[in-house]
Amino acid sequence: MKVDLFDFHLPEELIAQVPLKTRTDSRLMVVDKQTGEIKHEVFKDITKYLREGDCLVLNDTKVLPARLFGVKDDTGAKIEVLLLKQLEGDQWETLVKPAKRVKEGTKLIFGDGLLTAVCTGTAEHGGRVLDFNYEGIFYEVLDQLGEMPLPPYIKEQLDDRDRYQTVYAREPGSAAAPTAGLHFTEGLLKELKEMGVHIAFITLHVGLGTFRPVSVDDVLEHDMHSEFYTVTDETARLLNDIRSKGGRIITVGTTSTRTLETIASQNDGKFTEGSGWTSIFIYPGYEFKAIDGMITNFHLPKSTLIMLVSALAGREHILHAYNTAVEERYRFFSFGDAMFIL
Repeated sequence: MKVDLFDFHLPEELIAQVPLKTRTDSRLMVVDKQTGEIKHEVFKDITKYLREGDCLVLNDTKVLPARLFGVKDDTGAKIEVLLLKQLEGDQWETLVKPAKRVKEGTKLIFGDGLLTAVCTGTAEHGGRVLDFNYEGIFYEVLDQLGEMPLPPYIKEQLDDRDRYQTVYAREPGSAAAPTAGLHFTEGLLKELKEMGVHIAFITLHVGLGTFRPVSVDDVLEHDMHSEFYTVTDETARLLNDIRSKGGRIITVGTTSTRTLETIASQNDGKFTEGSGWTSIFIYPGYEFKAIDGMITNFHLPKSTLIMLVSALAGREHILHAYNTAVEERYRFFSFGDAMFIL
């Protein structure tokens, strides 16, 4: 299966650079996964397509202000660090710019010494392992010194860092936001609960592998990145109960989808409590075991994410929907509009 099968033309001006003032004002394209029929809505009207007994599954990960700017202790040369993954204690896998200046033993200083780090080794894709030293609580220091790690296709500065967090974010650990959830407000979630829609939470910490381009010609040759997930006993019980009663399980975002499909694939279609690393790669031909529908944003051409949604709704239906989105001037990617596949 060729990666080029998932390509489409995207004018650069349709890549959303800033979030809308009101989260629920984003547009919503509703796609019937069986027929490919398209309807155009506003996100706040998603209530028309959900019903009592359905369950929305949200990823409650919280984006870390993971971009740090510092200097080398010995030369004063400027260094940029992006935290990717906590390894053990205060050791983190990071991306460093310029990486060639940071070798094992190099000491880095951030915020006039409020935070320091020593390089203790290398990681995959040219990364560096840094061991941090500080006083107090690491996340509080990071909140003081760090910046939000916006995706590379966003060139504008973000005035309000909370707009790159979902309103229900609570588990720190992501290098990127689960952006399908950015459209929800506390008011909309309350309205859905009052309708009888169940809300369940999982945690998957999003890594930068989400944005890594597919560099091979054949889909089957792609090496999928891994991300850490957690599903609680409460969530597993709720999802099994929803399924037994005939309710629909609808994931918010590809991260929630990958988490539930990982759990269900390991347990004969059932949901169980658990945590671990998932590198599940979903592309056309995959048989879904966990979900009935998905709310997602519009993704990059030839990305693993457009392959995932194509597996759910069919490649032809998805490419037709994406070409329609371009014609109708939908906003794309992290701060863009939404699609509901059901």
